Amino acid sequence: MEFIFWLAVIGSIYSYFLYPLSMMLFPARRVDVSSSNGDFPSVSIIVTAHNEQQRIEDKIRNTLAIDYPKEKLEIIVASDASTDTTDMIVQGFAATGIRLVRAHERKGKEYAQWHAIRAARGDILVFSDVATRIPADGVLLMVANFSDLKVGAVSSEDRFVNESGGVVGEGAYVRYEMWLRRLESRVNGLVGLSGSFFAARKQVCQEWDIAVPSDFNTALNCARLGYVAVTDPKVNGYYSDIKDERREYQRKLRTVIRGLSALFAKPQVLNPLQFGLFAYQVWSHKLMRWLVPWFLLTALLTNVAIINLHWIYITSMAVQILFYGLIITGLLIKPLRCVAIVKLPFFFAQVNFAIAHATLAFFLGKRMTTWEPSKR
Repeated sequence: MEFIFWLAVIGSIYSYFLYPLSMMLFPARRVDVSSSNGDFPSVSIIVTAHNEQQRIEDKIRNTLAIDYPKEKLEIIVASDASTDTTDMIVQGFAATGIRLVRAHERKGKEYAQWHAIRAARGDILVFSDVATRIPADGVLLMVANFSDLKVGAVSSEDRFVNESGGVVGEGAYVRYEMWLRRLESRVNGLVGLSGSFFAARKQVCQEWDIAVPSDFNTALNCARLGYVAVTDPKVNGYYSDIKDERREYQRKLRTVIRGLSALFAKPQVLNPLQFGLFAYQVWSHKLMRWLVPWFLLTALLTNVAIINLHWIYITSMAVQILFYGLIITGLLIKPLRCVAIVKLPFFFAQVNFAIAHATLAFFLGKRMTTWEPSKR
């Protein structure tokens, strides 16, 4: 029982602490820079939309304002079988060079993107959601990363904005995630990109599995083809913070269910003999993190069983009682969720409860076969 307790404790902290520490021990990857002579690669921006009549015009105008040589840039809106006036609005911008590519069956975001990939003429494909605002220099900064011949894909970093358009301060969890991404990028590349704004070489997108989230599938294709997927802190995608906690919770559920579906669809990615360090990263960053709620539950239950064996188990139980007490306090007294000592445990609990919920739903047969953009 003591062995199980300590195994659960290590499992609880592994993905968040031990894995990043292990990545810090690896040397930085070598950069292979080409001599491009200042030439700009051709770029296709693919904006995926489903029933976005309220926001699609603003997104198109934002995309048209991007600072990139016009003769090297094309903009495609991939309609996921929209049934409102989205397609009509897009066609109204045909004179500006906007192209509409429509999926006539609603099979999800990746299916619509696949249609656009086949129609795209650019060497670099930039993927974006309607809700994401791209800075004028965003594509230029993103594309500059491809001067490294080893880079197959580039991820932006997410920035939240409030109703007045100001950037919301990053929480500790977001700062941690961005730090971990940069660490992975430095060593061996990412295991997942920001799905709302990322770019990839066209050859990386040729094997496009519509059953796997595009942000993970692109990172996987990079590893399979000998490329790396990197993040660039200078490249930001801006989108509105989700005010409704229920919608944010549903977003977390969808993310984990889609992630589990991806791993079950591509189990070979967990094989280090086939994918090397990338497989270790997927185990550590994805799978072990999704096991955290079960490790926490096991640690609590086994701690109860062995509490009388040693003073250290009394101490560990006291720590757990304090931790869960702070979470319950945040649940019962909403204003206290803004206080750091309550905010961090409460957010951590929210994330792991969503993971546990999503895992149970997945094994009970729940799948996300269609795509519903978050309303912000």
